[in-house]
Amino acid sequence: MFLEKISREMRERIVKGFLDIAIMAKLREGNPMSGYDVIAFVHEEFGILLSSGTVYSVLYSMERNGLVRGMWTKRKRVYKLTGRGEEIIKAVLNLIEEIQKTVKLLIGSK
Repeated sequence: MFLEKISREMRERIVKGFLDIAIMAKLREGNPMSGYDVIAFVHEEFGILLSSGTVYSVLYSMERNGLVRGMWTKRKRVYKLTGRGEEIIKAVLNLIEEIQKTVKLLIGSK
C-alpha cells in the first residue's frame, strides 16, 4: 500500500513536470488535440486525472513559446505541433538516455 502510494505520487509528479513533452510527443502523431483530449490522454495513458487549469496553463505556455499553435474548429480550440515544437521533441527523444542519467543522479542512484 505504501509503495503504491509513493509510486502513484511520483508518477503524477513526473507526468506534471513533463506534461509539455508528453503533449508534444502525442501531437507528433499528427492529430490536433483540445485541452479535454489532453486530459483524456493523460488519464488513459497514466491513470492520472489532471485539472483543466493545469492542462490549459501548459498549453497556453507552449503556445506563447511557439511550440504549439492553437486554432478554433467548430466550438473548441485545438492545438497542433509547430516546426519549433517538432524540433524540440526530436531533441528530447535523442536525449532520453541523458535524461535518465540525470534523474538517477538526482535521486542518488548510479
